[in-house]
Amino acid sequence: MLLDVAYLAAAVLLLPWVAWRKLSGGRPVAAPWTRFTGGIAPLPRRDAATARIWLHGVSVGEVQLLSVLAAEIRRQAEAAGRSVDCVCSSSTTTGLDVATKRFGADRTFPCPLDFTWAVDRVLDTVRPDLLVLGELELWPNLLARTHARGIPIVVANARMSESSARGYGRIAPLVRRMLGHVSLVVARSPEDADRFASFAPPGTCAIDVTGSMKFDGVKGDRAAADVGRLAALAGIGVDDVVFLAGSTQAPEEQFAVDVFQRLAAEHPRLRLVIVPRHVERAAEIAALLDRSGVAWQLRSRLDEGPASSAAPPRVLLVDTTGELGWWWGTAQIAFVGGSLDGKRGGQNMLEPAAYGAAVSFGPHTRNFRDEVRRLLAADAAVVVADAAGLTAFVRRCLAEPAFAADLGRRAADLVASQRGSTATTAAAILRTLPAASGPAVAKPESDRQ
Repeated sequence: MLLDVAYLAAAVLLLPWVAWRKLSGGRPVAAPWTRFTGGIAPLPRRDAATARIWLHGVSVGEVQLLSVLAAEIRRQAEAAGRSVDCVCSSSTTTGLDVATKRFGADRTFPCPLDFTWAVDRVLDTVRPDLLVLGELELWPNLLARTHARGIPIVVANARMSESSARGYGRIAPLVRRMLGHVSLVVARSPEDADRFASFAPPGTCAIDVTGSMKFDGVKGDRAAADVGRLAALAGIGVDDVVFLAGSTQAPEEQFAVDVFQRLAAEHPRLRLVIVPRHVERAAEIAALLDRSGVAWQLRSRLDEGPASSAAPPRVLLVDTTGELGWWWGTAQIAFVGGSLDGKRGGQNMLEPAAYGAAVSFGPHTRNFRDEVRRLLAADAAVVVADAAGLTAFVRRCLAEPAFAADLGRRAADLVASQRGSTATTAAAILRTLPAASGPAVAKPESDRQ
């Protein structure tokens, strides 16, 4: 209860910020009242022979990864003669949008805030047999109340960076208590596993290492129907060379536009596609494009059909969610954002690598340290330090197509060689899932910790 009081105090202090986010036109806080009360809509009924797995991912990347994992869980369960129903929660508006597309609206819900009443109410509604948390999403009440009901908890594709471990070290007793409620940690690397092990109480949660599921969660088929559909919508021809700046944050869009303007005259088949990390920044980036003087078009307008028979503008701003995985398939040259200013830790560079694009990113990629290490060791990506470095990289890719093609081939080969951890993780989850498939029953209040 003391934790609830602390949370309430923090919530009151944050109310002006929540209101500002909603009224300013920025990205709003996802379903704050629903998450505060835990009042989610009822999920589809299931029979007693069907086990329900609740998967939770914070935002888009985690939800996409969990959707791939859910498909593999269902495949393995069916092969073993078991019936499994997977539902998904997220903590962000974009994550909920993607979850709705991947799991269906009736199996998607906002994750409760970590108040005891909200967590209990969601557990009563969802009635899961197993909770799977994506990567590193540990909340004291969520873990304690779930564990009190006898529901196993798995952390999938678990990662704990050096900086996260230092932060957790300041609250080590609380972290040990949280991990004491976890049944299984499936870590993406031996280093991550060692950090989790340093906090886990002896004899509590098991820790396995399976490799990064991110290698399985990326597509990589340039002949896929969705890639072709988007290329046709944007008027991208077979001779065009697409430079795609994806998951960008300010000022990375400005850098990409500068690169395009410096090289466009010399390379008339060069196209620029910008896919910002947060779609609500589209208006800001549109204003930037207007100031630059380049001709550009908006992705959301493409479905309306061509405005004229003239050649489409060479710059495209993508203002839709959930499509970046396909847009990467249109690109020969890629820059992965959130990696130049040191504040965000980078975004998923395996997506363009899987398609065989020539991949670049900035030096700040702590969120993908292991993946970056593997790419650089295979000479399958290039680190650019600043706007000048990005310009030099794109210029070389255009001037030396063989360099770009070799870089992309090595990237695609690396991704292909690292696939398989999702199947191993799914098997571990199904082993942790209780054999009895009926919904978990709450323990008496006196038995709860």
